[in-house]
Amino acid sequence: MTALPVYLWRLAPDGLATRRQLRTRGLRPGGQPVVAQLERPRRRRGPLVAYLYRIDLAQPVRPMTPAKWAALDKALAARRTCPNCGRDAGYTLPTSLSVCATCPPWLTP
Repeated sequence: MTALPVYLWRLAPDGLATRRQLRTRGLRPGGQPVVAQLERPRRRRGPLVAYLYRIDLAQPVRPMTPAKWAALDKALAARRTCPNCGRDAGYTLPTSLSVCATCPPWLTP
């Protein structure tokens, strides 16, 4: 196993990108190995680490299928539905309360 090259924040060479940077370009790593590591120093803890991938080997993001869109809609609706009254709150319920604003939190099921 060889050690990965480590680059400091904002000093990575052209042609390499993080997962998020690939995603903004509509790409994904596509099974390629990590080629380098990016480190951002912090004052009191260890550095933040991001892995870099080659842009030329990246593949396009797979498109969402109708089944995936339906599953996503169902999951987001579940996060908006109050377990107490069963209504769609219109917003994601906070995990601290787990009920909508109109239901008192001490009456949670």
